[in-house]
Amino acid sequence: MDASVSQQSNPAFDPAAVVDEFLRLVMIPDPQSASRFTAPGIRIRFTGNRPMQAPGDTSAFNAKRYAWVKKKIERTETVAGGTPEETVVYSLGTLYGAWPDGTAFEGNRYVDRYVVRHGLIVQMDVWNDSAEWLLVRAGLAVL
Repeated sequence: MDASVSQQSNPAFDPAAVVDEFLRLVMIPDPQSASRFTAPGIRIRFTGNRPMQAPGDTSAFNAKRYAWVKKKIERTETVAGGTPEETVVYSLGTLYGAWPDGTAFEGNRYVDRYVVRHGLIVQMDVWNDSAEWLLVRAGLAVL
């Protein structure tokens, strides 16, 4: 059975587990499998307020910004008051990987906010420190 069908029919399905599995698949990267956890018409706002349409868009963007990148998830928080109809979930942690020139990095903070409706992600907002770190690498800022 398709994952989205089983999630929608299971009111006890954990929205945090949806987000964690989605992120696990995106980091492989396997955006096609990750798409099983997203609703049609998902609204994605990536760093810099970039609108995107699908998990594959985020993977393509990351492939240009980094040689490779992964998330070290420190915690996944479900906002109180959520229901099976709609719950807000935050994923917090740090990024680690390498810049396009191969220079390694770690400790780059991120916060992702997800809206999960009926077991599927309908909205995803992504923030991280990469832009600031790139400004420092370019000599335009100091941390």
